[in-house]
Amino acid sequence: MKKYTFPLTLITLLGTFLGMVSSCQEDFLDVVPTDRVSDASILSDSVLFEAFVINRYLGVRLANKEGDGNVPGFGRGFEYALWSSLTDESIYNNDDNTWLVQQGQLAPENTGIAGTLWGRSYRSIRECNYALAHIGEVEMSAGHKALLTAELKFIRAFRYQDLIRNYGEVVLVGDQVTELGDDFSSPELFVRSSIEEGITYAVGQLEEAAAVLPVANDGSWEVGRATKGAALALRSRLLLYAASPLYTGGTDEPAKWQKAAQAAQDVMNLGIYTLYQAGYGNLFLDVRNNEEVIFARYYNLNALHTALEIANGPNGYDGWGGNVPLQNLVDDYEMMDGTPFDWSDPTMSDDPYANRDPRFYETILYNGAPYRNRQVETFLPGGRDSKDGPSNWNTSKTGYYLRKFVDPNLPIQNPWGIAGTQDWIYFRYAEILLSYAEAQNEAVGPDASVYEAVNAIRTRPGVEMPALPAGLSKEEMRERIRHERRIELAFEEHRFYDVRRWKIAETTENVPAYGIEITKSDNGSLSFQRKVALEGRSFSEKHYWLPIPRAEIQATNNQLEQNPGY
Repeated sequence: MKKYTFPLTLITLLGTFLGMVSSCQEDFLDVVPTDRVSDASILSDSVLFEAFVINRYLGVRLANKEGDGNVPGFGRGFEYALWSSLTDESIYNNDDNTWLVQQGQLAPENTGIAGTLWGRSYRSIRECNYALAHIGEVEMSAGHKALLTAELKFIRAFRYQDLIRNYGEVVLVGDQVTELGDDFSSPELFVRSSIEEGITYAVGQLEEAAAVLPVANDGSWEVGRATKGAALALRSRLLLYAASPLYTGGTDEPAKWQKAAQAAQDVMNLGIYTLYQAGYGNLFLDVRNNEEVIFARYYNLNALHTALEIANGPNGYDGWGGNVPLQNLVDDYEMMDGTPFDWSDPTMSDDPYANRDPRFYETILYNGAPYRNRQVETFLPGGRDSKDGPSNWNTSKTGYYLRKFVDPNLPIQNPWGIAGTQDWIYFRYAEILLSYAEAQNEAVGPDASVYEAVNAIRTRPGVEMPALPAGLSKEEMRERIRHERRIELAFEEHRFYDVRRWKIAETTENVPAYGIEITKSDNGSLSFQRKVALEGRSFSEKHYWLPIPRAEIQATNNQLEQNPGY
């Protein structure tokens, strides 16, 4: 069965639509530039109009190192600094405006890599509204108009998701299409709706979209475009957020958890997605033949992204280090028998990378890991991937390197025009199972269906971890599910939002960013010492939501309300 990812060739060809000429210009300056397509052309040609719709899956580049070699999609996948490097999963070795987030220095005037979400999301919403407002003028069948309308509602809801989960209360603009000559003096234009209102709106849009979108690609609906499963998966995520402590003000609302459980069940009931059976690491390299994938973004050699191989490779291979995993995450991988790792146990600490959860070996490069015809060497002195090795300015500050997503068959050295061909998964079935388990456990406790969902992930081929023990309490199961999300979904842009929605970020994000220092003695034995890889990691109450950039507030003549604490 084919999966749904959008064709970048068409999007690259039509990227100039992002600079569409405004219709409010009426004087001699009203000249269509040669690198733009006019409003009239789009509305008079059904092919161009549909291409405009497809292009809404992308956004404009608003910051350095954002969408390098291509324009950004949904999220930061495959850019230099991943969203994981704003969490206790990793740090970005060369900063690139990530450390200020880790160190609690976010401010409206200084948002680091987290500052473009507001502007890009509202720009995309305006573009979707433009298409929805004018689709009636385009000559095409009523059935196809209904499909495009549903697709636009999905894209618009995705952008609202990014706004809500980063800023909380957002401005709901409805179907309004703003123009340069509009009157922006009314305070009503900038009133932020409640979080519940925002989620209700986005969920409603997704339900309307899911009722129309195709279940599968029937040959006329290109791969990569929204499907019923994609709309229901986004709905499931939003309703899981809506039931979580950050979104409810800390009150437990079983009805919301039950609604979230049913939303995940709706995806499961489609019966077209299953867990990938050919190995955890291959899951992220075999996206195009993968029945776990619900919605993803494809790349090709005509539309490369940042080459993960050189961007994240060890310095001994002439890689740049990139997003380097933290000891905080490494220590959370269980032993193969399901017991927690414990540095105080000599049988574990003497050989800390032996007999761990198989997902560890597919996610993280550690000292001694077999990789590209040799073993990784982060030990001192003399390790080829330590500061004693080549390209030592790119040596990992944590003693680890990222393996997940990186294709070992693509080159690290001189990857230009060859590497950067991986696909990025936005939704996969494992997330749905974990969402169901979490919501169902919170609604009714750890019944058989909760165990079944989590154990399906833990025991599948290529992972084969022990099933969860019977008799767990609701609270114990909650911790098990949270742990499973940490391991299973590592580096997939979930951790940042999970620790916030659970209201545990003041604990997890105030722990130092740890790494490991490995010393090799003359007789070849190794000793391990935990170290602080990044000083000053800090989180306070206000950081549960991002600050709205100061420039956005000033653009409203200070009528837009800032998030508390900023």
